[in-house]
Amino acid sequence: MTSDRYREAGVDLTAAETTVERIGKAVRSTHDERVISEHGSFGGLFRLDTPEATETLVASSDGVGTKTKVATALGRYRGLGEDLVNHCLNDILTQGAEPLFFLDYLASSRLDPQVVEEVVAGIAAACRASGMPLLGGETAELPGVYRAGELDIVGTVVGRRAYPYLSQVRPARPGDRLLALASGGLQTNGFSLARTVLEGRYQQPFSGTTVGAALLAPHRSFLTAVRPLLTAGIPVGLAHVTGGGIPGNLPRALPPTVGARVHLGSWEVPEIFAEIERQGAVPPADMRAVFNLGVGFIVVCPAERIGEARKRCPEPLSEIGEVVAAPGVRFV
Repeated sequence: MTSDRYREAGVDLTAAETTVERIGKAVRSTHDERVISEHGSFGGLFRLDTPEATETLVASSDGVGTKTKVATALGRYRGLGEDLVNHCLNDILTQGAEPLFFLDYLASSRLDPQVVEEVVAGIAAACRASGMPLLGGETAELPGVYRAGELDIVGTVVGRRAYPYLSQVRPARPGDRLLALASGGLQTNGFSLARTVLEGRYQQPFSGTTVGAALLAPHRSFLTAVRPLLTAGIPVGLAHVTGGGIPGNLPRALPPTVGARVHLGSWEVPEIFAEIERQGAVPPADMRAVFNLGVGFIVVCPAERIGEARKRCPEPLSEIGEVVAAPGVRFV
């Protein structure tokens, strides 16, 4: 998976994939029989044996990338905290997990108490909405690492696998359908390319709002939408569409022997993506390799259960494709 325009903007997807592969051996060398997930999964699974029962914990760490630079340019920080929590939360949701607690890390060249307070207020709001405590965190002032005014935030979520998904549900197979939940915007990925194209235009009117506000559209939590489906045992695969778009994330929810066919035009693409593509002359293949294009989360669903899934889900599900026998993701 490559994107020439993303590389020109400073992010090399091929190098990122190579890095994950190269560190895999070191990571796996730390594993024992308690680790029950593969390196590279959305979340890591750890079996916790107690005298009372066996519990599976699920953990994930992530950040919000250079969305921080757009927020800094506009002086809008609270949303970053909510983005951070929801990104991490959605990752462990793909493993059938309910959140237990959250930790954060915030670093800057110089800590501005008002900015930190606003970011943490957003983190706390998202934690309350998902029913988990913000257990602690760390702030760091690193003038030798960050430029003046720069900000970086990272979060870690720990949950428990509360549903039979993955352990008892059959794997996805050809004929299963792909049901999409809308992202509403970029979420927290692709901002290096988006900023290259749109920087300096954040205050310009756009689609009833401004370019900057459209870029800062929240990274949604899909917990309330997916939870009823997990309770009913419907999904046979779940994918959080983050960096790498659909091609980079959907295969993580499928067995290696199968792939997917995605039907272009089968879901609504937010206008901000068309603006990036048009203003930056970004090829469609690069757009698909970098951005979610309006698909925030994918539920892989048996064809015979689509009606039930739509009844149980509290928001619309768009059928955007199907599982096929050949590995990889193909857009048609």
